[in-house]
Amino acid sequence: MPAFTLDPAQTAWCAELRALAADRLGPLAAKGEPGRVNRELLLALGGLGLLERQFTAGALDLCLLRESLAQGCTEAETALALQGLGAYPIVLAGTAGQRARWLPEVGAGRAVAAFALTEPAAGSDAAALALRAVPDGGSGGGDDGWLLTGEKRWISNAPEADFYTVFARTGPAAPEATGSRGITAFLVPADRPGLTGTALDMLAPHPVGALRFDAVPVTRADVLGEVGRGFRVAMGTLNLFRPSVGAFAVGMAQTALDAALAHTATRTAFGGPLKDLQSVAHQVAEVATRIEAARLLVYAAACAYDTGAPDVPARSAMAKLYATETAQFAVDTAVQLHGARALQRGHPLEHLYREVRAPRIYEGASEVQRTIIAKELYRATANPPQAVG
Repeated sequence: MPAFTLDPAQTAWCAELRALAADRLGPLAAKGEPGRVNRELLLALGGLGLLERQFTAGALDLCLLRESLAQGCTEAETALALQGLGAYPIVLAGTAGQRARWLPEVGAGRAVAAFALTEPAAGSDAAALALRAVPDGGSGGGDDGWLLTGEKRWISNAPEADFYTVFARTGPAAPEATGSRGITAFLVPADRPGLTGTALDMLAPHPVGALRFDAVPVTRADVLGEVGRGFRVAMGTLNLFRPSVGAFAVGMAQTALDAALAHTATRTAFGGPLKDLQSVAHQVAEVATRIEAARLLVYAAACAYDTGAPDVPARSAMAKLYATETAQFAVDTAVQLHGARALQRGHPLEHLYREVRAPRIYEGASEVQRTIIAKELYRATANPPQAVG
């Protein structure tokens, strides 16, 4: 079988997901309030078993899931992905108690999760985190507890999440801080004293907010993984979800291409259908070619993750970079081919035009992905594989 060709069962599952997204999840998404967590939609995703599947499926299945949902309902895809991103650190590094407490609730759609990494001055440079975890003398010192003080910003599902996976600096404070070392991951329930949040009004109507930590107490029981090794938890989560961000982008790009094909095949101008104009036909061909290349990069990165290949960071970065940039190109081209009608509020392409911009920034901006790719290339050059025999 040629590489990355889907088998009949996978193809049928993707078709089923697209139909579910359009027919069942779309109406629930339409009933939601822009900028707010849609708990009814989450319960539906949980009832279908899709939220829980994120924690048991491989990276390729996750990519197929996100791409298919994105083609039918971007809101459903985003709601699913945010649950996965917020809770996957528990899958990766949580204790048995943490998993038992939260994963069934997240999988059922009853609890809302959030991944709290970004800060006002530490977005793409995640190693520059300033949120401090100061030893809490009242609870017996740093071996037992800390107080979290600082801010997180542009956090999806904030401030409505039921818990946050929070990354804070337990090591030296700036300017003595040593990059990614000394960062610890914590599981912080939303009802902890001192934790407050506000919603942010963003271009795309997703729930995004800012969090304020005013001496929020956490204990060793709240640590995800090891003290001082939280950056590994963050990167382990992002290495899985970056290719699937690419899958989300591919889904949006495919929807834009389908719309462009349908429109240019029937829209008459200059004496015939738009598709007969070479300039139009070549634009459509370029979009289709880039989407196929992006899809293959996403599948390759997912397969590398599933097989434990050593080049996962580079492949994940390539997939996320190329797919999100391609989606922007595809949606913009489709809007251009449709003309003013595509900019009217409520048009599917108008919706995609607002949705497609953010993935080029979150989970590492395109410039960060290029930096990761280059760093991995030079690392491979400095440490070439040894000959066998």
